[in-house]
Amino acid sequence: MKYAYYPGCSAHSTARDMHESCLAVSKALGIELKEIEGWTCCGASSAHQTDRELAASLASANLVKASRMGMDMVVNCAACYNRSKVANYEVVNSEDMRRAVADSLGEPYDGSVPVRHFVEILLKDVGTAALRKKVVRALTGLKAAPYYGCYLVRPPEATDFDDPENPTILERLIEVTGAENVEWSGKVDCCGGMQNLTRTEITVRRSAAVIDMARAAGAECIVVACPMCQISLDARQADMERLLGRKYNMPVIYLTQLLGLALGLSPRELGFDRLMVDPAVVLKAVKEKVPSRR
Repeated sequence: MKYAYYPGCSAHSTARDMHESCLAVSKALGIELKEIEGWTCCGASSAHQTDRELAASLASANLVKASRMGMDMVVNCAACYNRSKVANYEVVNSEDMRRAVADSLGEPYDGSVPVRHFVEILLKDVGTAALRKKVVRALTGLKAAPYYGCYLVRPPEATDFDDPENPTILERLIEVTGAENVEWSGKVDCCGGMQNLTRTEITVRRSAAVIDMARAAGAECIVVACPMCQISLDARQADMERLLGRKYNMPVIYLTQLLGLALGLSPRELGFDRLMVDPAVVLKAVKEKVPSRR
């Protein structure tokens, strides 16, 4: 299995643990991710708020590069995934947008490159049966709340990821690890991540509400597939404590980190030392210690 891999900007900054765990899990499963040479920013999240043609062109620039590789483009960042899927949708469905993108890029693009999130590869290409055969230590007893946020499932006509109101891809992958899925009503609620820098209090309150719902449902950790959601829910917990006067201490980890543990990979190669909230309850499930910070 070979794919054109688009890491996105956050993979080299706030979401290095997402990137590291994705690569580690891919290697363990024999998935070959060939990084797109010369990839550039997809425009998330500022471009699409100011100029739709610019946003579509920025994402399409990478899709053109992927088309030359002759492979599906795989993305692990939900925001990059969303912008790439929306670009494809708009180029296919609008002649004006198709012309504008071609004018910006200096070459035509028809919106035909398949864009897939890494969790789709795990579920649909590798499959749960093959994944179960690779599990060497089940995370039995760990109660995990799957959290999709906005970017994976909205707008559904463009992303076509799963049921936009009740997606189950993360649940099916969490089940493979031996952890227990927590049923809760907040899995597609917004964390406020788009306001993280401009109106921080909105993000803090929205993310706190998400964690409150997960805890009320019995979750010991929240499992995500989006770096914006992860940083809002994980890094903002100190701000929640200051603003709302209560402690949260809820580990927020990537699906690839959870799966990697079940595959026998070490916490350090999965980037557990980069988390802000102590993931001890997660590592306890596999009798691992929290790695020291770098």
